[in-house]
Amino acid sequence: MTAATLEALADVEAATVEVHDVHKWYGTHRVLDGVDLTVRPGEVTVILGPSGSGKSTLLRVINHLEKPEIGHVSINGELIGVKRHGDRLKELSERAILTQRGRIGFVFQNFNLFPHLTVLDNVAAAPVATGRLSKPEAQELARELLGRVGLADRTGAYPRQLSGGQQQRVAIARALALRPGVILFDEPTSALDPELVGEVLAVIKDLATSGTTLVIVTHEIGFAREIADRVVFIDGGRIIEQGPPSEILDNPRHERTRDFLSKVL
Repeated sequence: MTAATLEALADVEAATVEVHDVHKWYGTHRVLDGVDLTVRPGEVTVILGPSGSGKSTLLRVINHLEKPEIGHVSINGELIGVKRHGDRLKELSERAILTQRGRIGFVFQNFNLFPHLTVLDNVAAAPVATGRLSKPEAQELARELLGRVGLADRTGAYPRQLSGGQQQRVAIARALALRPGVILFDEPTSALDPELVGEVLAVIKDLATSGTTLVIVTHEIGFAREIADRVVFIDGGRIIEQGPPSEILDNPRHERTRDFLSKVL
């Protein structure tokens, strides 16, 4: 293995994520209403809440796929999507934002793989596009990562030839290919048939033990209990309460949290 590929495979410093008083609305609909959240390096944070509560929007704000009306996000102290201009925040160029996103892994609900590329090239594409690795080096890295998610024998397949669970595992390998300091998961099992959920959760559990900072939106309560360092419950665009899984899932303080859990447990 080349020195460049070994360097790409090296452990990456886990990121600190800070969300500061974030507000987001569409017309008169307020989706996020003053969210403050700090995710410590290497922490696994699971975000729970009813549909429409703002969970997915919060993830998209963190990597600036959505721009907050008020507030800002920083990762390892660096503002995401904006820079300070006097006492105001000014939007970065799209190129600068794309560079920042390259350090933030994102796993979507619906995989978002390139249908015309093989599994290997789906995973290798971003390191090549960003100039971090040559194509041979990126493909070597992709093979390593596909092996990690249990797909070493599917490198030549196309997404349409894979099950949903396999496609999501490819998407996780793709997120890892840029060695991000944080990975965001937006309901990674919601588009899967029930019998395929376990294989994806097993890969995420493995990641949870690796020291990578993970922020996971999910409805899988048992999974949250097993891997989360902290559970955050959101409703109406606000964080209602947060704490260790044993506290939030077994002894929630807020009536709204208790009501939600009574319906999903």
